Amino acid sequence: MAVLVLSGPTLIKAGANVSAVMAADANLEVEQFILEAQSLVNCVARFNFSDATLNADVQNIINEVVSNIAAIYCIQYDMSGYTSRIEAEDMVNILRDGALRGLSILRDQKAVTFINGA
Repeated sequence: MAVLVLSGPTLIKAGANVSAVMAADANLEVEQFILEAQSLVNCVARFNFSDATLNADVQNIINEVVSNIAAIYCIQYDMSGYTSRIEAEDMVNILRDGALRGLSILRDQKAVTFINGA
């Protein structure tokens, strides 16, 4: 399975206070979180975006959803670096809202057909 999103954008979304373990070893843990989020998106959309050749413009919606979900996983891994638990929870809520918005679009098979055909 090809990785649709890089760890850099995911860590940026997780914020400056993301766990040092995540930031230092991004190619291991973060990539696993990205693969899990990617699988979730593929299942919700009922289309394997990971193996498809997609136009970069329309692929961004998939990238947004995958990186939002993976960033949530990064935050929940260790919330101790954030200034407060409320800060971490606020970030999770914002990322979750973006992920749910994108997932609702990808549930529509007309959107999936459009993305695949673009």
